[in-house]
Amino acid sequence: MKITLLLVGKTTESHLNQAVEEYLKRLKRYISFEVSVIPELKNAKNLTFDQQKEKEGVAILNALDSSDEVILLDEKGSQYSSVEFASLLEKKGLASVKRLVFVVGGPYGFSCDVYARANGKLSLSRMTFSHQMIRLLFVEQVYRAMTIIKGEPYHHE
Repeated sequence: MKITLLLVGKTTESHLNQAVEEYLKRLKRYISFEVSVIPELKNAKNLTFDQQKEKEGVAILNALDSSDEVILLDEKGSQYSSVEFASLLEKKGLASVKRLVFVVGGPYGFSCDVYARANGKLSLSRMTFSHQMIRLLFVEQVYRAMTIIKGEPYHHE
């Protein structure tokens, strides 16, 4: 199984980029993991929030393959402990999911079409985090999940 983190817009905070890169290096020994970035919209200031969501939605849908299993990182999604998240990833791998795509949308959320395409929604917390912070938190949790699956000591009960 390959995991893809699909993002709208790049991370501009260098310290967050460095931390994400560190976890991406660590993940290489466990699983095929990639980060794919959809460029931010040009002239977004001239668009309504709904227009931005629709345009970003088209770009997100264009980045997906029909066989992808898609999980949106969404505040209304299911919440898991780290151990439960590891179990979810393990089950997806055993179910022969070819590519599992987690999507972080733009600042105003997802379009109706993206919600309709999604196979599920995941919330990392009931708290709100910046889209740039979510990237780091998510990559760290995937790394933690891989160490849990392998029985390594990174995660402590």
